[in-house]
Amino acid sequence: MSTTDEPADEPPFDADGVYRGPDRRKSPTRLFSKFTFYGGRRLTGGRRPGENREVFVDRYPLWIWVMLTVFLVLNLLDAHFTLIYLQRGGEEANPVAVQLLNAGMGGFIGVKAFGVGLGSVVFCMLNNFRNARIGVVLALTFYQLLLCYHMLLYFGKWGNVIS
Repeated sequence: MSTTDEPADEPPFDADGVYRGPDRRKSPTRLFSKFTFYGGRRLTGGRRPGENREVFVDRYPLWIWVMLTVFLVLNLLDAHFTLIYLQRGGEEANPVAVQLLNAGMGGFIGVKAFGVGLGSVVFCMLNNFRNARIGVVLALTFYQLLLCYHMLLYFGKWGNVIS
């Protein structure tokens, strides 16, 4: 057995005591981490120079939460007005929604809310990605138009559903 007289590796600190060793984070931030929903410090940008767009962050800005909350509320209003429309003699055009309605009102609302809630979580985590932001804007626009359609039906301005 041979021993070497090489000195032990010195810790990678500079004269000021700041760690200057190798970058321990050579891979990009994961989609899910312990900071996804709680904690963390980073609101924008990445940890390396040049990582300013399309990166995952530790925290999410308030405007994202507001938009996604509006998205969820519009979804629940859609479910509510759909049920009112059906009680007044209307018919559901979406075949998936018809199957959910056949399973019961609670299942319809629960699956609809869960699906949109899951989509909202994904949109939230991808908020720095351009396509995700476009998707949120398109979904919000769609739900706002759908709510206007429901209002026209509700007040008898469109269609001939019995009040």
